[in-house]
Amino acid sequence: MSEARPREPLKWTAAGLVAGARMAVPAMPVMALFSMAFGAYAAQKDFTLSVATLMTTLMFAGASQFVAVDIWIHPMTGPTIVTLALVAATVNLRFFLIGASLRPWLGGLPAWKIYPALVVLTEPGWLMALRYREEGGSDTAIVLGSGFVLWLVWIAGTVAGFLIGAAVADPQRYGLDVILPVFFTALLVPMWRGTRAAVPWAVAGVAALVAAWVLPGGWYIIIGTIAGAIAGGMQDERA
Repeated sequence: MSEARPREPLKWTAAGLVAGARMAVPAMPVMALFSMAFGAYAAQKDFTLSVATLMTTLMFAGASQFVAVDIWIHPMTGPTIVTLALVAATVNLRFFLIGASLRPWLGGLPAWKIYPALVVLTEPGWLMALRYREEGGSDTAIVLGSGFVLWLVWIAGTVAGFLIGAAVADPQRYGLDVILPVFFTALLVPMWRGTRAAVPWAVAGVAALVAAWVLPGGWYIIIGTIAGAIAGGMQDERA
């Protein structure tokens, strides 16, 4: 098991923004493909290009965007708006825990440096930030730099997918649904710290699979995340 490098004092620099943008390059094809799938799906649901682009610009949350488009009706009613908001919030609850995991690193920054980074934070950006920190990185600006670039890619992919149409509307047809888990796994490999440290990962995976089998909707995301966090917390307490 390799040891993490010594950590330098935290900083926030323009060079960190550039480094974060470069760090995001391997994730760009994945983000582009999925955003194209969303754009094509929105086109099939009779969204206009402007509405689809506005949604993807403001939300920047792939899973909840697909759910929102699926629920969307014309004209929109009050109950539908409430349902849509609750479902989207439920799917995105995982970001409370993702953001909390970065608090020991970003918590001491002024608000104008923290919240822009959290607005564009995604799972790939989060994993890249954790790996960077584990390797001794100290420039907190990489979170914003990587997130901002992936946000731009997401918007561009949505527009391209909308214009292309149904060609990528079904991710499973081209195996696109497999690319994202494979990418996440590749990011986790350098963070391997032995079998004991992997127990929370296993607990989260099993809990998510069971929840996906038993419960409808996106509850498996939240249940898996909470189960893994509890397992990790109990493990730390015993240590």
